[in-house]
Amino acid sequence: MNVSDAVAIARKGPPKPSDLLTRIPGNAAPHQMSDPFDIGEALSALAQSGDPVTVYCGIEEPVLARIESVDPELPHFVLDFTGSALPSTHHATFVAAIGGNAKLQFELESDWATVLEQPHLVPATFPGHCLVLNRRSTRRIETPIGGNYTASFGLSGKQYELPLYDFSQGGIGMRASPEQCFGLHVGKKLIGVRLELGPALMVVADLEVRLMRPFRTFLLGEQVQIGCSFVNISMQLQQTLERFVTTGQPERRVAQRPIA
Repeated sequence: MNVSDAVAIARKGPPKPSDLLTRIPGNAAPHQMSDPFDIGEALSALAQSGDPVTVYCGIEEPVLARIESVDPELPHFVLDFTGSALPSTHHATFVAAIGGNAKLQFELESDWATVLEQPHLVPATFPGHCLVLNRRSTRRIETPIGGNYTASFGLSGKQYELPLYDFSQGGIGMRASPEQCFGLHVGKKLIGVRLELGPALMVVADLEVRLMRPFRTFLLGEQVQIGCSFVNISMQLQQTLERFVTTGQPERRVAQRPIA
């Protein structure tokens, strides 16, 4: 057994038949995830947890794999087929569980060329889209380019004003340059963040950083995706966000977080 095999087995134990997952049924109502940031987030979560992925190849019995790693900048990742045969068909369907209550499914077409001297590792490119069943409990709105969607807050004596790329009833997504991210890390609490959600709504809320993922764009160069969830928001603010996400019409101009 080589080092990579030992690491894979130590991380979660060797895949076993009970790890096999069924495909998302045809009568289900999954939503389609096509944002490469979200796909990268999902694959990164699988890589970090070591949870197995079920691979369907035509009419043959499914095999098990894991996500070995995800490139932090490019839409590339590596599959680990330790203990399983490689797919025998050009086309394969991958099914995985995320967070215990969601199912992810995507299709890949590949010749399954392995890494030199590591025949269990297969480089792959992100799928164009994934089917996700019950992954998000709230609808997400992507912010329009050029609109006034920003997050402003102070941290350790420094003022931040970062653009939003999306928001929902559950949280927001920001982007920043690596230099602008100084002082931010996963788990960091951001108190009293002023969120400009276009011309119609401004809210003030507390946030917790849940995700930081670097990526590269042609226009902006190196950037960091910063995903945040709302912390202890009031019922009034929840209702305001729900109304705005659903209809685009807030009840009032300003919604404040509760005073502790």
